Amino acid sequence: MSDIAADVSGFVSNWLNQIGITSTYIGLQWALIQLSIIVTAFAGALILNRWLLPGLETYVRDIKGQPQLLRVLAVVLRRMRWIFLAILLWVAVEVMQEVTWISRSYLIGIAAKLCTAWVIISIASRLIRNRFMAKTIELLAWSVAALSILNLLPETISALDSFGIEMQGIRLTPLLVIKSILTVSAMVWLAMLIGRFADNRIKTSEDLNPSLQVLMGKLIKAALMIAAVVAASSFVGIDLTALAVFSGAIGLGIGFGLQKVVSNLISGIILLVDKSIKPGDVISVGDTYGKINELAARYASVISRDGREYLIPNEDLITSQVVNWSYSSDLVRIDLDFGVTYEASPHQVRDLAKAVAATHKRVQAVPPPVCHITEFADSSINYKLRFWIRDPGQGTVNVRGDVFLLLWDGLHEAGIDIPYPHRDIAMRGPVKVELSSQPAKPKRQTRAKPVKADPPERD
Repeated sequence: MSDIAADVSGFVSNWLNQIGITSTYIGLQWALIQLSIIVTAFAGALILNRWLLPGLETYVRDIKGQPQLLRVLAVVLRRMRWIFLAILLWVAVEVMQEVTWISRSYLIGIAAKLCTAWVIISIASRLIRNRFMAKTIELLAWSVAALSILNLLPETISALDSFGIEMQGIRLTPLLVIKSILTVSAMVWLAMLIGRFADNRIKTSEDLNPSLQVLMGKLIKAALMIAAVVAASSFVGIDLTALAVFSGAIGLGIGFGLQKVVSNLISGIILLVDKSIKPGDVISVGDTYGKINELAARYASVISRDGREYLIPNEDLITSQVVNWSYSSDLVRIDLDFGVTYEASPHQVRDLAKAVAATHKRVQAVPPPVCHITEFADSSINYKLRFWIRDPGQGTVNVRGDVFLLLWDGLHEAGIDIPYPHRDIAMRGPVKVELSSQPAKPKRQTRAKPVKADPPERD
């Protein structure tokens, strides 16, 4: 224990000597002076931030039509106090180097470097949309930068690499884990950036249909992710062949436990390949009716008319009966049933119904609306009005309601009645009905008298 304590004490003393703090009175005095300058610079940064930040925010709010620039500026404004602190510290370093020895501004220089590194890393990490990845990269990058600025990085690397465990021919050390996390995070982020750019370019292509655009975008992203992991593993020195058996066992276990997930993934690929559904199609699955917003790897996002978003597994879209209202054609036929009295001319009713339906803005002129007699009922002649629309995604019930109202108005203007159920009663003979002006008196109820039994006969 005494040897370890001596080593730690020697390491701390050497590091303090490197940054200009010695055990002498003069060294301690200049160290306190530098610390006071750092505290003063921090107070000045707070004052500048309170004084200048409102004006900067007002200037940024006036910028219009540049969302990406506004996002970056918003991230910068949240860290203005640290930017002011870094500027003041660097100014203090330049002034101290002009008036005294360079070594007497070493602590201020370290503080300026740490502040500058934190500002740059913090701003850069906020540009990553994945919050977990952003936090991970920020923490690791800041740790490496701080250790490097404090001249502790070589000793830390040696300490992290000094112990580890052997696993499948790989020596697993804390240093290897950290390097792997950093490298994989950077490569995955780069792959996501390239994949997002490629996906946007594919979506703008007019030569590809929507299903093929989605499929190619997902394949490119998956290939880039695999390439990023392989490249990162090779960069940090991990032999992938040594992990083949271990990975195979893990893959077998995952395959049994994630059968539904794998099934949904394969089903999603099948849906994209056979082009049965695509983004923008209007479908009905069970009680769900809406437009496909997105085809994800595991599910399809369907937005209904009431704004609800349903996440339907891809497997259900293959195994269940799906009504695609816009699969081969976006034309949708709507039928309306109605009836009128026998007094109305059927020819007039048919012409009127077709003319009324054609006045609605969503009803197509080709094919034109048609109207047919379907039944001679007990009290009405029943008709079926048929018309076509091209935008089922905008709803069908609202069109039915509008055409019903137009039909109601048209029939009333033409003097045609819409019957309701009624019965006519015919009497075969005269019926005599007597009406009395006096109310009938209720009959008085009399109580029956008891009857006496005859006496028994005597012999």
